Amino acid sequence: MIIPPEYGGLGFSAYAHSEVVNRISVQSITAAVTVMVPNSLGPGELLLQFGTQAQRDYWLPRLARGEDIPCFGLTSPEAGSDAASMTDTGVICRGVVDGADVLGIRLNWHKRYITLGPVATVLGLAFKLSDPEHLIGDVEELGISVALVPTHLPGITIGRRHLPSMQAFQNGPNQGVDVFVPLDALIGGIEKASKGWSMLMSALAAGRGISLPSLSAAGCVFAAHTTGAYARVRTQFGLPIGKFQGIQEKLGSIAANAYLVEAARRFTCAGLDQGHKPSVVSAIMKLHATERMRQSINDAMDVHGGKAIIDGPANYLGSLYRAVPVGITVEGANILTRCLIVFGQGAIRAHPYLMREVAALGDSDEQAGEEAFDAVIWQHLGHSAKNAARAIGHAWTGAVFAGKAEQAGLAASCYRRLDRYAAAFLLVSEVALFTLGGALKRKEMLSARLGDILAELYLLSAVLKRWHDEGRHEADMPLVRWCADQAFFTVERLLDDVLFNFPARWLAVVLRFLLKPPGMKAKPPSDKLTIACADILLEPSQSRDRLVGAVWGRSGRASVEQLEQAFDLVVQAQPLLDRLRHGGVKDWHEAHAKGALTDAQAQLLSQAQAAVDTVIQVDDFAPGTFGHTGVAG
Repeated sequence: MIIPPEYGGLGFSAYAHSEVVNRISVQSITAAVTVMVPNSLGPGELLLQFGTQAQRDYWLPRLARGEDIPCFGLTSPEAGSDAASMTDTGVICRGVVDGADVLGIRLNWHKRYITLGPVATVLGLAFKLSDPEHLIGDVEELGISVALVPTHLPGITIGRRHLPSMQAFQNGPNQGVDVFVPLDALIGGIEKASKGWSMLMSALAAGRGISLPSLSAAGCVFAAHTTGAYARVRTQFGLPIGKFQGIQEKLGSIAANAYLVEAARRFTCAGLDQGHKPSVVSAIMKLHATERMRQSINDAMDVHGGKAIIDGPANYLGSLYRAVPVGITVEGANILTRCLIVFGQGAIRAHPYLMREVAALGDSDEQAGEEAFDAVIWQHLGHSAKNAARAIGHAWTGAVFAGKAEQAGLAASCYRRLDRYAAAFLLVSEVALFTLGGALKRKEMLSARLGDILAELYLLSAVLKRWHDEGRHEADMPLVRWCADQAFFTVERLLDDVLFNFPARWLAVVLRFLLKPPGMKAKPPSDKLTIACADILLEPSQSRDRLVGAVWGRSGRASVEQLEQAFDLVVQAQPLLDRLRHGGVKDWHEAHAKGALTDAQAQLLSQAQAAVDTVIQVDDFAPGTFGHTGVAG
């Protein structure tokens, strides 16, 4: 999908690419992951950004046709999250290729967790390159580089498989011992030797913002669609379980998460399609989309109970539940991303002046660098002073004078509070950076909390944009307000935690007084608001269609289609059931026999009951289905 048409590819935009992954994910995690890898971090993306023209002309048409299957080898047993510590090596030397003596690289590596690895025909390989004989220059240790290695070459062992969380997609280890490739196997040629790490980070900034967020958005919508429908058709104590507040609490959260993650997916793709390579935003999306998918699937499992525990064709949640840890772990484990990347990079990249100050200090022309730094630092100080005044003013006035929020209609209060907490976040961040300096990187829990605040502000911005883009529907406001209330409550809690653990205690006291005045605290979503969000999933409406209909329609999966059919029939039958209940009739068969129901009405009730009976069934298997276990009684 990402390969341009001139090379035989589809040339899809980030949004189109995301839509395809999103819709495939609804049907099959295995199929989605198989589609994601060639279109994310891998040979295709690296060639497009950094390959030579000759490399693009040869490889991209083959990848577009499926003639070659790509994978990418980064993780090794010794180097997981700390990929820079890899022990995989490449030594520049002379060797024989097709009978000719050529300059090339002798590679030795051991990689694992490589998706598509067992079936790949070309491996994008990350390794540490060295030139001990100075065949291409004076530098011996060149650093991390990336090469394209055909997997049929002598010395390569490939084909064994891992089994990731019981998912069937191709994933496995591979090794290479004294594998020789010509020097032009380096992606980008010799000029890109040693540039591998920056190349990987650039490619990851695009792919990480699309693949897993798209899958996560599909997972959240899937949970909302199926759990709302199941809670509507499943009855206990004579009522749909969706009418009980314990279930409504879960449904409200599931509905809001589906709205938020889908909003953030669209928002991020818009940035990518404008040409940005937003590494911080991609990290936020990878981390928070997968975490919210985990929360939604866990809540969905709770609502379904035994229905989601018993495996078999009737279970439409179990496989996704097992697959969630894969999304949490790959493309940068969430713990690492949260503690080191979101704020670690965001503090510089999301700030209007810090990046320019760092660049000025690193200028090779010392005088020009000093002049540029002096100009920027005064702008920075002026900006900081204005922001401090804004943050304090908004905190003590409840942000009633913030921006031009009146243009936002029903969402005006959300915009005002967003302005307030953005200003507070910047003030606390700058105080932390100036007082702790480089030590802040080692304060991982502080950095993680500040990153979480940045993420909440970004995600809420996406929610507000979605509401605006879809036409500012009043019926969708419960979802918007729930997301906003939860975000501001979370931001306040995180600010409390940051200040409570701030090393400079006197500064923490001052900041708490300035930014958190009495009586101005954010509150979590109310029970009434949560019930309003839950109700969107329980009844047909345009809001429900906007929330889950874009991915669904008819799913093509028997178990989910049965659920959809039961939902439709139960909704149609509800007025008849309400009429009978108000008349004190407990058995509709009796009402039909007495002529209180027409044949058509009785048939509708019968169909609804039969559909519900089908939905609540779970699978069972004959004693020999799984083979003899040998377990003694």
